[in-house]
Amino acid sequence: MTTLVARPLRNHRTGEQRQQVLATQHLRLMVVMLLFAAGVLVVLLRLVQLGITEGDDRDSRVAMTAPRGDIVDRNGSPLARTIDAWTIGVHPKKLIGDPAEIAQKLADLMPDKGDQPWFYAQITKPVSFTYLNRRASPALVEAVNAIGEPGIVFERETQRLYPQSTMAAHVLGFISGNHGMSGIERALDDRLSQAAATGQPVALSIDSRVQAAMESELGRAMTTFSARGGGGIVLDVHTGEVLAMVSLPTFNPNRVGMAGSEQLRNITTQSVFELGSTFKPITMAAAIDNGVVTSMERRFDATHPLQVGRFTIHDERGDPKRWLNMAETLIYSSNVATARVADEVGPQRMQAMFRKLGFDTRPDIELREKGRPLWPGFWARTTTMTTAYGHGIAVTPLHLANAYAALVNGGTWRPATLLKVQPGHEAAGRRVISEATSLRMRQMLRLIVMRGTGRKGDAPGYRVGGKTGTAEAAVAGGYDRSRNVATFAAAFPMDAPRYVVLAMLDSPLGTKETFGWKTAAWNAAPVVGRTIARVGAILGVMPDDHRDIDVSDILPTLWQDPDQAPKSGGQ
Repeated sequence: MTTLVARPLRNHRTGEQRQQVLATQHLRLMVVMLLFAAGVLVVLLRLVQLGITEGDDRDSRVAMTAPRGDIVDRNGSPLARTIDAWTIGVHPKKLIGDPAEIAQKLADLMPDKGDQPWFYAQITKPVSFTYLNRRASPALVEAVNAIGEPGIVFERETQRLYPQSTMAAHVLGFISGNHGMSGIERALDDRLSQAAATGQPVALSIDSRVQAAMESELGRAMTTFSARGGGGIVLDVHTGEVLAMVSLPTFNPNRVGMAGSEQLRNITTQSVFELGSTFKPITMAAAIDNGVVTSMERRFDATHPLQVGRFTIHDERGDPKRWLNMAETLIYSSNVATARVADEVGPQRMQAMFRKLGFDTRPDIELREKGRPLWPGFWARTTTMTTAYGHGIAVTPLHLANAYAALVNGGTWRPATLLKVQPGHEAAGRRVISEATSLRMRQMLRLIVMRGTGRKGDAPGYRVGGKTGTAEAAVAGGYDRSRNVATFAAAFPMDAPRYVVLAMLDSPLGTKETFGWKTAAWNAAPVVGRTIARVGAILGVMPDDHRDIDVSDILPTLWQDPDQAPKSGGQ
């Protein structure tokens, strides 16, 4: 009995054990499957993440290396372009040929880059890679490839090209790493990137023909008079558009690494100067507009130097020592008479005029390279008198060009712009003087060129009006009497003004032809006259010897003695 009863109990236990084993194995299998599924899910998620990140990085790299939009002048002529180019590089450790022979072949193909020793030094450097040429033409790449050296490699990349070389270099600026570093390239960095996406170039106000003429004439004068630097501007008096902006010495934006700080500096917008007698018309405008002088016949004593405290204001030797009216004060460029006019205008009204012309702030233009004017900290009586003829206050040449535009265009100051302005879309500006005062200024500026120190700045048929200015160069602690800054600011045609033309030379020297004179009448004024003669017709102003501004109401007030004509060496 015992044996028969015990067997079923063992079988029952065995079945339970087998079920437990099966359940355990099933559970283990489920765990393994879940772990496997989780692993697969992690891998998939990681792949998706990597795909997204790679896409973002790729999009970012595309955005970073996107070509910049083209820059053109107002007529569509290219000034800056992004082109396809080739880079030639070398892996020195992978060269299989004789380095000396390879270097000679490279020197024969790229003599502008270096000679055989230079190339030998490059291809034997203890580095894994180095560049040989960053802007190679397809023809050069083909020729270098024909050397058959596997260690020399090629890569296509975009390059910024300035097809006009040095022309308008300070306007355009340059780039580094696909970002603008100066000029319009810097000022419109974001816009140029967007322009590439739309395919629309950025049109500047610059006219390449006018720019080339001004660069040529100013460069010629800078060489003739051994000047340290020079600046030139052609400005539309109604829109504020800059048709030419020249700064010398200049640089080549295609090879900016070869330029020094002096070449990179924009003298027309960054450098500030005491611009001397070119301020005198501004003083006369303030006097007329504020009702200080109501008659063109009123005269001011210039018979002797003006003593103010411990300061003495005097005129140039040879200038007439007599009483001068407003027009004669400008024709003879009298410091003494101008100081007396300014004394009556007073410091508040003189400051107000200068502020309306923007002389207390950086020049108003798109460029980032802008100098801050030197504004007097305290306006004593002598300060009012000396700033009236351009001493004791320093501004950029662009400040002065803008001011002259306001003097002749009917009295409205507008900011300068390097962007092409569509008709009817010019900036509103602000009124500086009345239209009646502006008309008087046009008459007197024309008389300065007809009878005064600006005669060498005339251009036959173009009715030029303007004012010379020669001031000692300001240096730390005073003035350098051996150096001066010579400026001629002019406009044409004075019967219906359209353009301001300004030329400035820093530290010119006298020559045999100028009888040793180094004043603006001899050097800066001719630059303006020659430039106007070259570009007047291009700008739509036809020369006409039978037209001129009417000055018949002023002529009878002028001193008629021909022996009292202004000396050519005047300020």
